[in-house]
Amino acid sequence: MRTVVTIGRQLGSGGREIGLRLAKKLGIPFYDKELLRKAAEESGLNEKLFDSFDERPKSLLYSIAMDSYMFALPGAGVSDSLEQQVYQATFGAIRRAADDGPCVIIGRCADYALENRDNVLNLFIHAPLDRRIAVEARRQKLETEQARQQILRTDKRRASYYEYYSAKKWGAVDSYDFCLDSSIFGYEGTVELIEALIRMKER
Repeated sequence: MRTVVTIGRQLGSGGREIGLRLAKKLGIPFYDKELLRKAAEESGLNEKLFDSFDERPKSLLYSIAMDSYMFALPGAGVSDSLEQQVYQATFGAIRRAADDGPCVIIGRCADYALENRDNVLNLFIHAPLDRRIAVEARRQKLETEQARQQILRTDKRRASYYEYYSAKKWGAVDSYDFCLDSSIFGYEGTVELIEALIRMKER
């Protein structure tokens, strides 16, 4: 196997869980928050900075506030904002993870970071809003409206981040190889479907 799988996902669709199950089943590495630790180690930047900017849209005021730290960083150029350094380090970690072999990478514009590679399968996992609300309300012990608001905020943030850095539309069918509704076959069925797609791609 040589395929790298990238997964964009709506909150509550189970995209992360599906990716984790797929990686375990195939015996390959799984990267989600692990990417941030990897990027922090490789760049020398504080890991908390990666958490601050993780899948968040570019904010001028926030960037200015955070950039007050940049002048103390070794090798920081005047033209490199702290946000840009974090973005470049994250993309570098994604590319090096893919260079190491097949793996599953969650979010963070991984499909864009790895564009033009023929061994990448780019997926987007979605599900009906009511199903996602029920999942998040149960998982985080929230009231229905609280879960709904959290989903809308998170999806908006992820979309803004993706669209700013990739110049593509988050969740749009033409931004990915396949968009899969996890509510149709469930998590395990979706994993099996992705396995079949990988086998077909590698023929």
